[in-house]
Amino acid sequence: MPDPSRADDAGLVAIGADLEPGTILAAYRAGLFPMPLRRPRAVGWWSPDPRGIIPLEGLRVSRSLARSCRRYEVRVDTAFAEVIEACADPRRPHGWIDGAIAEAYRRMHALGWAHSVEAWTPEGDLVGGLYGLAIGGLFAGESMFHRATDASKVALVGLVEHLRAGGATLLDVQWTTPHLETLGAIDVPRPTYLELLADAVARPLPGAFR
Repeated sequence: MPDPSRADDAGLVAIGADLEPGTILAAYRAGLFPMPLRRPRAVGWWSPDPRGIIPLEGLRVSRSLARSCRRYEVRVDTAFAEVIEACADPRRPHGWIDGAIAEAYRRMHALGWAHSVEAWTPEGDLVGGLYGLAIGGLFAGESMFHRATDASKVALVGLVEHLRAGGATLLDVQWTTPHLETLGAIDVPRPTYLELLADAVARPLPGAFR
């Protein structure tokens, strides 16, 4: 894998290569992640500096979000295909998940590496969720969606609870956004992230993802 320190100002390290499972795993272990480029139409491999993470003890749960958590049921890996399809909906603003990325992560899910965390209504409707990659004590969040108020946030709260319970140490969100900052996301310098990553991937996988 290329050295993350070779990244340009936007965080782009390299262009090209395949999306085979071994390539994707090696990339995450090296601090990189794939995201398509529009011009040229190719896979970009990214390592932004600073890097967005949510400290597992720093998740912010407002009173209204706590109420929403009581309204939905959180499940793991019961609707991965539906979650990634919803996240990849081309009608979403700033959508970036193309067919190749979606297929690659479906393959990673079949192999036990990619996972979904979902929010369901008591009536059995999927109303929100997220997906990402779990390697040891790292969960690299890729995307989330919601069809009801706070549903994606409820899935995130459920994810953090599973990570804490399973001894995980790193929740990577790639870039911070104003939305994620309200939930406790912070920026860390790339060298700090790589230190956290090395520790995390050496830890056992949380039980929720086994």
